[in-house]
Amino acid sequence: MKRREFLRSTLAAASASALFSGCRSGAAVRGSAGEGRRPNVVVVITDDQRWDCLSCAGHPFLKTPNLDRLAAEGARFANAFVTTSLCSPSRASMLSGLYAHTHRIINNFTDYPSSLPSYPVRLHDLGYETAYIGKWHMGEQSDEKRPGFDYWASHKGQGKYFDTTFNINGERKLLKGYYTHRVTDLAVDWIKRPRGRPFCLIVGHKAAHTDFQPEPKYAHVFDDVEIKPPSTIDNIDDKPKWVRDRLETWHGVKGPLFGIKDYATFVRRYLATLLSVDDSVGALYAALKETGELDNTLFIFTSDNGFLLGEHGMTDKRTMNEESIRVPFIVRYPRLIREPRVVEEMVLNIDMAPSIVDICTDGKLPGVQGLSWKSLFTGEPVKWRTSWLYEYNYEKEFPYTPNVRGVRTDEWKYVHYPNGTGLTDTYKAELYNLKADPLETHNLIDDPSAAKKLEELKNELRRLLAETGALPDRMPRNPVIRKELPEESIR
Repeated sequence: MKRREFLRSTLAAASASALFSGCRSGAAVRGSAGEGRRPNVVVVITDDQRWDCLSCAGHPFLKTPNLDRLAAEGARFANAFVTTSLCSPSRASMLSGLYAHTHRIINNFTDYPSSLPSYPVRLHDLGYETAYIGKWHMGEQSDEKRPGFDYWASHKGQGKYFDTTFNINGERKLLKGYYTHRVTDLAVDWIKRPRGRPFCLIVGHKAAHTDFQPEPKYAHVFDDVEIKPPSTIDNIDDKPKWVRDRLETWHGVKGPLFGIKDYATFVRRYLATLLSVDDSVGALYAALKETGELDNTLFIFTSDNGFLLGEHGMTDKRTMNEESIRVPFIVRYPRLIREPRVVEEMVLNIDMAPSIVDICTDGKLPGVQGLSWKSLFTGEPVKWRTSWLYEYNYEKEFPYTPNVRGVRTDEWKYVHYPNGTGLTDTYKAELYNLKADPLETHNLIDDPSAAKKLEELKNELRRLLAETGALPDRMPRNPVIRKELPEESIR
């Protein structure tokens, strides 16, 4: 076994041992936080929803009243990010609390390993009743029930906006109608079941993934809204050449826009799918209220990654642009969040697992790489992160997006291309002062006035790579598009 593989397997084993130490199946589920019993957990995950697609986050015309209510009764995290902006790796990070280079789900085809710890498995072993309903989006060749869930309703592949065949606890059924409503119906029915123990429910939506298909009543709701490409499409001269080259590709704003072809229609359909998601959140809220479990439920809403809607001439995700890495994140749990608030601290998808376990078990989740944001609400002094590592580690260079590692702080962002930085203009590194330039329109990588900050961020990236076990700084590359470039360290 190679040394790197040995270290990786050792880390996974140590994490699993730490995670389950002292945790016996069927252990008591009462007595959390002095409230008499442990909270339920409901996690709702959308697909490709960017952080600003909420009316409570300031969207100019998309109205999301049910999500706004959730935020008004809890906390909206204004700076929530994914550590890898790709569906499967991000979902695995949510479940495990680990970076993609640690859990090794680095593409959209690898399943979540049955031996890898997760917060649903931990809660299940503590006596929680658990369910997964909707889009699993890892190992899509299989729709079989995954470990840790008592109830399972999912499907192969991406699922369809209309008429999807689900595997419901081993029985395959065609559920006719609009996807969002079908998974909501299943979730509401499951919430209303009689039970004598706390539960953990995860609902995975298809929306707002391509190809965007709103339900009929919302199909034309934005037809009269004028939609123009963002101004940043005209500010890409100092971007790496790969950004400029992809304008007319599948993931470029001047390309086929995933088959829709018209930019305004592309954006309208994307947004319209989220209206049904908001309705779904309202239905789940009502079901929890009807059963008397609303205020005893840790209710979380988020997305697996963001989505570029033409910014910098791009669509899709994967990149380290704000529109790609920032996601909505709302938490309602009045026992912990006693006053509504907007949280400004930077939270990550790897924080979800340790936070849920911390809140539900009064314990920590050893071995993870994320932090518990419970401490942000308890009033105790806490030293929170001031920087974090972003990575996109495809198994080969994705045809439209090169592999990347970068560091983001409260005010700065450094984007590093491990297989090309500094060698050619195609993979030119990027540096942005987000406080002065939140739209990332001015790449300061060659600006002498930013040289000191650049060196500081390079050093911070090296530190984060070492701290998280991501060294050496090499990533796979596609020999077709990169055969002339040697692998390179941070420059």
